[in-house]
Amino acid sequence: MNKQITLFLLFSCVISTAALAQEFYRRENKYVDTAAFMIWASPNYSIQSPLGNGYLSSTFKFNNNIGFDLTLKTQSNWTIDAVFNYMFGSKIKQSPKEILGDMVIENIYPPPIFNVGGTNTGALTYEGRYLYLGASIGKLVPLDCWKNSGLLFKVGMGYFEHKIFFTDPKSLFPQILQKTHYRLGYDQHASGIALTQFFGYLFMQQKRVLSFYVGIEAVEIFSKPDRGYIFVGKYAGPTNLLPRKFSGLLGIKIGWILPFYEKRRLTTWYTF
Repeated sequence: MNKQITLFLLFSCVISTAALAQEFYRRENKYVDTAAFMIWASPNYSIQSPLGNGYLSSTFKFNNNIGFDLTLKTQSNWTIDAVFNYMFGSKIKQSPKEILGDMVIENIYPPPIFNVGGTNTGALTYEGRYLYLGASIGKLVPLDCWKNSGLLFKVGMGYFEHKIFFTDPKSLFPQILQKTHYRLGYDQHASGIALTQFFGYLFMQQKRVLSFYVGIEAVEIFSKPDRGYIFVGKYAGPTNLLPRKFSGLLGIKIGWILPFYEKRRLTTWYTF
């Protein structure tokens, strides 16, 4: 819970800083921005903490997340997004024995992840990796006269998969070599439907390529193992009867906006 509190406090600080920075920018430049139809791409990064007792949250720790969104924003400030996210670098909660079973022999093999004298020995390493493909719809709520900036709310749905990714440069464990099918019984691959919610602040400058958004994102994942058979652990055996379980992700997300297209509403002033 302390990790989630830390994420929330960090999010609050970033949002406050972004809002104050935008207000200063507007006053200094005396810039007026009207709502416009826009299309932009958004590379983004987030750090996430697992929640719940599902297959993902019981296996993985914090992860890094890089993604790419393609967004259409209407003049009425509704947004529609196509979303891709690739998550990596998550450390594993389980012990080597829980992952590799009898391949790990106490007092003979060291733990799969180890270094000697700060040098990589070439031994087996592993980490959590996730993939998400989905879509979302959102609403931008301006806080003042700057109609392309303000609070941003999004909800979405998509496909989510997660697994343990092995690297074995010296082929110490032939059962998990990429050319064999045995590794599929060890990587704990699972997939399912995911729901997402985002709440943050979108900062849109006159020079659009200097624009960005930042906020907090929650993901609810309903996944189940889908490899057919698991070799080790408490779920060892056929996977067809295993239930779907809930896992959550909560994190801070920041994205850089790269505009492709913008159509502005024309206003004509008549003087007499």
